[in-house]
Amino acid sequence: MTIALISLVALAALGIGMFSVRVVRSTGDFLVAARSVSPALNGAAIAGEYLSLASFLGVAGLVLESGVGVLWFPVGFTAGFLVLLVAVAAPLRRSGAYTVPDFVENRLASPLARRLAGMAVLLIGWTYLVPQFQGAGRILARFGGVPYPLAVVLAGTVVAVTVALGGMRSATYVQAFQYAVKLLFLAVPALALIIAVGSAGRSAAVHPERGTHFAQATTVEFHAPAVLEVRAPVRVTVDGRPSTWAPGRHAVADATRVRFPRGATVPEVRGGAELGGADWRTPLLHLPGGAHALFQTWSLLVATVLGTAGLPHILVRLHTSPDGAAARRAVVVTLALLGLFYLAPAAYGLLGRTVVPQLYLTGPTDTVALVLPAAVLGPPWGAALSGVVAAGAYAAFLATSSGLLLVVAGGIGHDLLTGSLRDLRVTVGVGAAVGVLLALPARSLEISVVVGWAFAISASTLCPLLLLGIWWRGLTAAGAGAGMVAGGVSATGAAVASALGAAPAGWPEALLLQPAAWSVPLAFAAMVIVSRLGRPPAGAEDLMLAMHVPESAEPVRRGP
Repeated sequence: MTIALISLVALAALGIGMFSVRVVRSTGDFLVAARSVSPALNGAAIAGEYLSLASFLGVAGLVLESGVGVLWFPVGFTAGFLVLLVAVAAPLRRSGAYTVPDFVENRLASPLARRLAGMAVLLIGWTYLVPQFQGAGRILARFGGVPYPLAVVLAGTVVAVTVALGGMRSATYVQAFQYAVKLLFLAVPALALIIAVGSAGRSAAVHPERGTHFAQATTVEFHAPAVLEVRAPVRVTVDGRPSTWAPGRHAVADATRVRFPRGATVPEVRGGAELGGADWRTPLLHLPGGAHALFQTWSLLVATVLGTAGLPHILVRLHTSPDGAAARRAVVVTLALLGLFYLAPAAYGLLGRTVVPQLYLTGPTDTVALVLPAAVLGPPWGAALSGVVAAGAYAAFLATSSGLLLVVAGGIGHDLLTGSLRDLRVTVGVGAAVGVLLALPARSLEISVVVGWAFAISASTLCPLLLLGIWWRGLTAAGAGAGMVAGGVSATGAAVASALGAAPAGWPEALLLQPAAWSVPLAFAAMVIVSRLGRPPAGAEDLMLAMHVPESAEPVRRGP
């Protein structure tokens, strides 16, 4: 049933793409849907695109693993649209650009600055595509028995064909349709599970100390080596052989199966937050292996709030609105839809901690939303509901990946190569192939951590560029380039160092795991300081005037 539902969602997306191909006749049709998308449809499409598979599965998994402080992720994801609403949406739409690099060249009169912005778009797009393909691969691997590499390739093929057929017009209808699918297939099952666990289950979910024991005899299969902390003696079965674990540390090898008896305390995982412990209950971010929770929390909020304002696949949607006022109304619709949806990941994470604590031990906590229905309801309804959730998660992958792949294709074919409509369709395949190749070795990385890196890079490159380009006439091409390079190199370097585990424990690890708190100020400072050494380009004042005068205002007359 699960594969049938996933196939139905994928076929619906392909059908919408095939329907839309007949009305895509120009670059404007492909990139911005001829600027004719209504606020309601655009708001639904933005919400469908923004509510990614990576953020949904990742937040639910990290709540189970690291505690309630992870709920700052959805707070930041949603609050970022306030920055878009107040400071970016209407002026950027009035600039008349197709893409962010278009805006940069118009504002700064610099082809070099345009290329740097195009490179930033590609960097953000591919970084954000990786966790989408990761999540899609895990879904097909778990429910379809498809090997992870093949599952990632299939996911990339489906989204590439969908985007190549219909461009932005196709993506708009696909994403609006898939917001409804996600609300029905992800949020509604969460409500059903909250009811199904009963008052005892709901009470345990909000009292962490009650979820630290196995409710029934449980076999845990480890997919990676782990070191477990045992506080009291416990009789276990390791690969079929009875054993007694004394208090202390016990190393578990990859592919080991350990069966815990009913009522046994869930061991702690070395380097992770204790289930039900003080760190788990504290409303601060406690990522695995991280330190300095208050700093990480503030840095995460900087990344998610400001990073939203620089996400290229969201920004390009503003250009599909007929005018600046319509762009703002679309953002308001999006805010309402996001607030409704982001209650669901928290519910899956909190319930998962008490119902399937074995995920805390084995590592793939990102799958909690997929396995929780079967664990709560049992066969046959539990398996059926798990299939529904998996299909909803796959819809989330298709919606977000469509938008990301579209801006990556635009970044290659329009912003860097200035290609034709045919070239744009070819670059869709190139963009998908690169995303697949990056996702294959990233299987073991935490999905939400990779998402956080994408937001940090966005907050450190395109966000300062847009805020200063829209609101400060003194910005120069040299200043914009210096800021993008400084912010992009620092945020990307921190992400790579974290992924390789190259940072020593303590402050160095915290600074690299959550770099936005220092990389964003660095980018702003570089843009301002270098711009002060030069002069803004001719015509900057005229473009700024066009961006800030509402469409309903009378034309401004110059001279006598």
